[in-house]
Amino acid sequence: MAKMTVKEDICKGCGLCVEVCPKKIIHLSKEKLNAKGYSPAEVLEMEKCIGCAMCAMMCPDCAIVVEK
Repeated sequence: MAKMTVKEDICKGCGLCVEVCPKKIIHLSKEKLNAKGYSPAEVLEMEKCIGCAMCAMMCPDCAIVVEK
């Protein structure tokens, strides 16, 4: 099973990963803020992740790691 991890302290909540996810499982957190005051990205249904790494490729801050 694939696993997508967001380095929350680096994420600036730009939402580019949300837009490119083919499974539409990435969302910006509504409950959390990082130290910089941004809502980081998160995956609510990790079991649906296919490990395509489109989110990691799109992230301008390299805040996403995808493992297969």
